[in-house]
Amino acid sequence: MKPVRFNFFSISCALLAFALTAFAQAPATNDAKAAWHYGEIPPPKDEPKIIEAGPPPSDAIVLFDGKDLSQWQGDKGGPAKWEVKDGVATVNGTGNISTRRAFGDCQLHVEWATPVEVKGTGQGRGNSGVYLQGRYEVQVLDSYNNKTYYHGQAGAIYKQTAPLVNVCRRPGEWQTYEIIYHAPKFDPQGKLLAPATVTVLQNGVLVQDHTEIKGSTSFAGAPKYQAHSPKEPLLLQDHHNPVQYRNIWIREL
Repeated sequence: MKPVRFNFFSISCALLAFALTAFAQAPATNDAKAAWHYGEIPPPKDEPKIIEAGPPPSDAIVLFDGKDLSQWQGDKGGPAKWEVKDGVATVNGTGNISTRRAFGDCQLHVEWATPVEVKGTGQGRGNSGVYLQGRYEVQVLDSYNNKTYYHGQAGAIYKQTAPLVNVCRRPGEWQTYEIIYHAPKFDPQGKLLAPATVTVLQNGVLVQDHTEIKGSTSFAGAPKYQAHSPKEPLLLQDHHNPVQYRNIWIREL
């Protein structure tokens, strides 16, 4: 009987072709799904539908009902100077605004829209932010087909935690944040006893799931905690982009 001779080159090529075929047919990996976090994949085509919000709950404090900004003040303590027209408040370069009342643990409802006309890229496009207790930012950004760093896009705890998924709607379309926030706890000497936590639903989709906040929002360096009062004002950021807000209410928990 003649010895069997193997063509190792042919076998190697066949195995390689099989492996490539299997790889192509394999389901998306977690890494591929995570690319949403980096702005490398646009939002899904089957976008979440916005359900028109009903009236605020009976125990809610209405912070903006479309009429005026009497519940807010400017960053120097005077009247808030954002433009109010047709039930909408628009950022206009006059500075951040903050609530006249202070809040701690809360449920917060905010509706926002980035400009219809797209200008800029990355962090220069439809940028604003919701600052819980004036220091912990839930990022507002036009993240529809807009690449930026993973923890800087809409729904992120800015420079800390990326959203679970990019669910941003097209520029100019109204979006909602439902935020459940629990403030940090400090002892009498200012030592941190328990960090703040936040849950965020954007357009009805969970993007932050009881996320632990690592400290005050920092643009450079690691975030860290500094002791503060149990209740502090809510702040909306003026990042020099004409982002719009409407229907803002809060419930103290």
